[in-house]
Amino acid sequence: MSGSTFVPPRPATCAPSRAARELGLRRNEFTLAVRLGRIRTVPDEGGGGGRRVERAEIDRLRAQDGFPETLRERVRVVGTAEGAALMGIPAGRFTRLARLGLLVPVRLYLNRYRAVVWLYLAEELRQFAACAENAHLLKGRTPETLRGQLAAGVDLRARNWRGRHLGFLLREAEGPWARAGAVAVLLAPVEIADVVKDPYERAQLNRFRSAPSDHGAPGSPSAHLAEHLMTAHDSDEADWLRSELAHAVQEARDHSPAPRPAARHTAPARRPAAHHAHPVPPTAARHAVAAARPASPPPPRDHKSEPRATRPARGLRAWLHRRRPRPAEV
Repeated sequence: MSGSTFVPPRPATCAPSRAARELGLRRNEFTLAVRLGRIRTVPDEGGGGGRRVERAEIDRLRAQDGFPETLRERVRVVGTAEGAALMGIPAGRFTRLARLGLLVPVRLYLNRYRAVVWLYLAEELRQFAACAENAHLLKGRTPETLRGQLAAGVDLRARNWRGRHLGFLLREAEGPWARAGAVAVLLAPVEIADVVKDPYERAQLNRFRSAPSDHGAPGSPSAHLAEHLMTAHDSDEADWLRSELAHAVQEARDHSPAPRPAARHTAPARRPAAHHAHPVPPTAARHAVAAARPASPPPPRDHKSEPRATRPARGLRAWLHRRRPRPAEV
């Protein structure tokens, strides 16, 4: 039966590091291209648990016109100064547009002063500047409604980045629990505990709830700041995420309940039945105890201090002593 089973050959794949080299991308550029859907990946069927790139996908990208410059340009990111120059506007106006949520950051990093540096897709900035509907935002006076929001301290950069990062996580999620864990990434643990009461379901969520790994070592100040930026703090955003988490957990629960330890049914310990022994006479009991008691070893003999045993006198003196006449009785 096994000899006639047909097993289709697996497509040739390579690791992400190898694919990045063959595509002429740096590792962070390759990661961003995968998250944006520019490069398709497949699960690692070899049991590694990661993602791999098929050889056919690499050949498809290499066959595009202008490779590799066109691919690198599609994942190129710029900061505030370079982005403003790309759009032909002052850096201050660029920052105001980003704070209003009109320009959505795609990445961030922390500089040596632990200040957040937002990065934007150059391709999206060019598209925004080329759209005729946005011409009044690039030149002239900012509309009154937008100036009022800026005066009130509105800054949607972190919130928009969280929403974009959630889209990345959902695109990479495999299975309902992974999708629920992706939503839980943006919530504080106390919010998760309030929505998901079952501790085993929370443990299942924690398997897929991981902070970004490219913002410093775990426990470092940079990692703490990145975790703070990743967590939703506005009430309306947190309420929306709580609703999404409850819905995602319900779907995951219906699909496959969270694993929990099996209940152990142990029988109560049985006490041995008492055996009624026949009465033993006192003398026999003493002999039995004496027989069961281990015999103590004899003390070592000291030939110098041990007195010799006296032996009865023998020979002529003893015979004379026995033959001594008894006194006559009167």
